[in-house]
Amino acid sequence: MNQRVGLFVLLAAGLLCLSLAPVSRADDLVEDGLDGDDADVEDEMDLSLAEDEDLEDDVQDDAPPAPKTPPSPQVTYKAPEPKGEHFIAESFDKGTLDGWILSNAKKDDADEEIAKYDGKWAVEEMKDSKLPGDKGLVLKSRAKHHAISAHLLRPFTFESMPLVIQYEVNFQSGIDCGGAYVKLLTETPDLDLDQFVDKTPYTIMFGPDKCGEDYKLHFIFRHKNPKTGEYEEKHAKKPDADLRTYFTDKKTHLYTLVVNSDNSFEVLVDQTVVNSGNLLTDMTPAVNPPAEIEDPDDHKPEDWDERPKIQDPDSVKPEDWDEDAPAQIPDESAVKPDGWLDDEPEYIGDPDAIKPEDWDEDMDGEWEAPQIPNPACETAPGCGTWKRPMIDNPNYKGKWKPPMIDNPNYQGVWKPRKIPNPAYFEDLHPYKMSPFSALGLELWSMTPDIFFDNFFITNDRNAAERWASDSWGLKKAAEGAAEPGLAAQMLSAAEERPWLWVVYVLTVALPLILIFVFCCTGKKKSSVSPAEYKKTDEPQPDVKEEEEEEEEAEEAPKAEKSSLDTEKSEDEEPAEEEEDEEKENTADEKLEDDVLRRSPRSRKPRKE
Repeated sequence: MNQRVGLFVLLAAGLLCLSLAPVSRADDLVEDGLDGDDADVEDEMDLSLAEDEDLEDDVQDDAPPAPKTPPSPQVTYKAPEPKGEHFIAESFDKGTLDGWILSNAKKDDADEEIAKYDGKWAVEEMKDSKLPGDKGLVLKSRAKHHAISAHLLRPFTFESMPLVIQYEVNFQSGIDCGGAYVKLLTETPDLDLDQFVDKTPYTIMFGPDKCGEDYKLHFIFRHKNPKTGEYEEKHAKKPDADLRTYFTDKKTHLYTLVVNSDNSFEVLVDQTVVNSGNLLTDMTPAVNPPAEIEDPDDHKPEDWDERPKIQDPDSVKPEDWDEDAPAQIPDESAVKPDGWLDDEPEYIGDPDAIKPEDWDEDMDGEWEAPQIPNPACETAPGCGTWKRPMIDNPNYKGKWKPPMIDNPNYQGVWKPRKIPNPAYFEDLHPYKMSPFSALGLELWSMTPDIFFDNFFITNDRNAAERWASDSWGLKKAAEGAAEPGLAAQMLSAAEERPWLWVVYVLTVALPLILIFVFCCTGKKKSSVSPAEYKKTDEPQPDVKEEEEEEEEAEEAPKAEKSSLDTEKSEDEEPAEEEEDEEKENTADEKLEDDVLRRSPRSRKPRKE
């Protein structure tokens, strides 16, 4: 029983933790968002409590005031200020596109109707903003090409410091097919942001992209071949994490890319690593080509034998092998059942069928009644011509084939010989990419209202984390404070995934069943000890006749004890005291024996 109580307590504690999780999560988010010096929180909880105390002093004891629900904390927005080394820090809180250049170019390989980069951009707050005053860059058009870019404060060169780029994205209206990635535009003499197109050279492309059910988080860099001078795109491996939530939950997510001078890289979403690796080993195609390649001029010799097994040339078909024997033969031991109707067909024309009135024999042919099972065959073992059933032929062997043996001339699978790769090179420092001097967004989307904010590029990871705390941290705190309760979250999740209703039903039903099992089932109430009967005077489950017999048996020893006491002399006082003590002990022992004897566990079955 103690184990059941323990399990019940653990179950209740688990359910309590689940119910309090959203509340505690929201509180933690608010606290995290308030760590920065620039975060101002207006929490009126203490003020409301003080007002409640004043009201309680004025109100009489017989009419206490109704308790007030404390207001939920509100986070006040303050524009982040960059601290530390940085190359761009854009929060769009000025409300303008100053410093950003819209492209006026056209795509070369697109229809004239959609070739122009005429997608609309705007600086505005989110539709469902939890931080009034927080503005961002919004992609406004649907099914349009968009291109916008801005120069950095100074070009970024890959030397010994890491590259850190981070920005925020919110798919306010979801996303059907479109991207939200950024490009770090390579510094070239002819770089013209007014003519920014998809073919404009870039150093790194990074960010989310989705079309259909393919959810991506790009990290691509263009590597320069030291021999030919040509550039080739190198793609990072696909993250193992499930990216679907970042595209569908309509929350603001922080995307961060860190590329270190030791060629290692990290991709983070909401400051959590979702992908990592090395530029030398985790990119496709590999940065360095193989040292050897297959000789394109080498060809397999005509007499090259790649067969590991061949038919035994010395094997001969046995003389008794009959290749023409059928696989099945009639069962000669079978006998036609009695009552078989040889002259009755299995099916007959339906006698109740009537030719349709619109039947045209010239066009439809001669009309015939539809076939139905012959009623005469229902009680018979069968109708029609009887045939012996077929059985497997014990003499069947099939077509003879020689057995297979190892090929004595087997030479293995032929492969061209290896030769030194004429295009081989070894670049041990792919981190040293081409410098870039601008940040650009060149996007196509079938869904509008993609919200971008707080672009930040630096070579100091601590500076990036401070910027994220002052910008995205506030959004996280505000969204957490406004997050719905557990029930609303469950309903919202079930709308997207209907199978969750089954999980919910099982989650509710299982605890109820366990509670019923723990509380309403088990052993019956254990028998009460004699001491408990003595203390509580609880009646024992004996029948009335047995109680009367036991009471008479108890009165007889008591009468004998009282008669012996009256015969004692008054002069024998010491002996009398000793006898009294012995009598009391004896009486207690007998009483205990009587109680034990009366217990249901020690009672013998009565004979009728």
